[in-house]
Amino acid sequence: MGVDLAKSVFAVCTVDAAGRVLARQEFKREAFARWLAQVPAGTVVAMEACSGAHHWARRCVEYGLAPRIMAAQFVTPFRKARATKNDHADAEAIATAARQGNMRFVPIKSIDQQARLSWHRVREGYKMEHLAIDNRLRGLLAEFGIVVAKSESALRAALADPDQLTGLPAEMRELIADLNAHWQQVPNAHRRLRCAHHGARPRG
Repeated sequence: MGVDLAKSVFAVCTVDAAGRVLARQEFKREAFARWLAQVPAGTVVAMEACSGAHHWARRCVEYGLAPRIMAAQFVTPFRKARATKNDHADAEAIATAARQGNMRFVPIKSIDQQARLSWHRVREGYKMEHLAIDNRLRGLLAEFGIVVAKSESALRAALADPDQLTGLPAEMRELIADLNAHWQQVPNAHRRLRCAHHGARPRG
């Protein structure tokens, strides 16, 4: 069976050994969990790799089912038509894709593996956010003729120099100050997260 996962309503398409559709169903999240526990052991339950996929795969394993997770790009070719893309069509495409003998499946992650990846993802998010704010500050300043060298230290120096910002309108100086304060806080959040993960005490 193919399952189109969602936040609240899941679409399920059950097919037989020949690939014929036997049933199409919809379940809200709680009902899906109850229904899944009644599915015959050994049933292949396929889903796309997305938020929640590994959680439901682990639930399937608990119930004696055979979960299969696939990257979304491997499912796309099995959708019958772009114009008919909907939850039921997606569930059928997932079920069809899972039956392919050469399909590549995503290994199911344990809770500990997902926890470690979550720490890494959030830390990387802070780094990307810091760079995005850096670029935003440079872009805003450049619109008013203030061009800063391409280094973090140069930007910090420019933002700390009142003479550099004198020519900006008052409301613009306020905007830059707010954005700069946020920019300064992001590395601190990243350091606190890193120290918490490694059991160290953050400095400052």
